Amino acid sequence: MLNKLKEEVYKANIAIDEYGLVKLTWGNASAISREEGLVVIKPSGVDYSMLSPDDMVVVDLEERVVEGRLKPSSDTPTHIFLYRSFREIGGIVHTHSTWATAWAQACKSIPCFGTTHADHFYKEVPCTRFLKAEEVENDYELNTGKIIGETFSTRDYQRTPGVLVAGHAPFTWGKDVKDAVKNSIILEEIAKMACLTLLIEGETEALPEYIMNKHYFRKHGKDAYYGQK
Repeated sequence: MLNKLKEEVYKANIAIDEYGLVKLTWGNASAISREEGLVVIKPSGVDYSMLSPDDMVVVDLEERVVEGRLKPSSDTPTHIFLYRSFREIGGIVHTHSTWATAWAQACKSIPCFGTTHADHFYKEVPCTRFLKAEEVENDYELNTGKIIGETFSTRDYQRTPGVLVAGHAPFTWGKDVKDAVKNSIILEEIAKMACLTLLIEGETEALPEYIMNKHYFRKHGKDAYYGQK
């Protein structure tokens, strides 16, 4: 079942490990088949070096295991909430990459300081609020998804394909899981650049909006002209 998608999700999980975005068993990647209404996700607590495509777990949108001998990631409810809420995404990646997680732990959104950021993420990368005690005690992972959705109630999830969960770590998404991996790589780099920028000049201002718009929209949207057509 969904062998091609399992292979893609397996490769995505291996990629986030190879790019140094996760350690040990931290993090996970998933993808959705919109036609089947099924999600393929990394199994819970399995070291990346031990994974195979057959280890990927298939669940439905009610979190029921449809196929797989292992338990799905404990973050499955977060992924499913995001797939239900962000209807255009096809893949999600959750990491604990060092620089992006540092911003999450500081409970700070990442400002757009330069064109590297603006090329890929429109405006700041937001940080959620902290979960309340009752949200942690009851349906923690589902409520993690809900505060991400809350954070994007006034933002465009397609233009800003990632978020920092306060006190936790980043999530990114994309049109497919490969795209979500790419966005995780980029998020980690711009998080690092932003930290170093503030270390050099603590009062650095955000990139002027007209420069940000130029760099974002030359790569995205109907008038994009960057790259080969």
